[in-house]
Amino acid sequence: MDLQKLISDVLDKLKNDKDLAARFDKDPTAVLEKLIGIDLPNDQLNAVIEGVKAKLKLDDVADKLGGVLNFFKK
Repeated sequence: MDLQKLISDVLDKLKNDKDLAARFDKDPTAVLEKLIGIDLPNDQLNAVIEGVKAKLKLDDVADKLGGVLNFFKK
């Protein structure tokens, strides 16, 4: 199984659905299991959850940094 592709697919779904993203914050395991529709071993499931969380944080930091840079361009 390609975990990077799985992480990317989950990220796309979370970014397009704020309610789903909020549920992921509260119970990532349940949301992830429902989204992927397959039963993964816990180590793989946890790897996907941590990968998704890391990319969400990275995207958030990038958005904030972009806003700061745009502020100084004005």
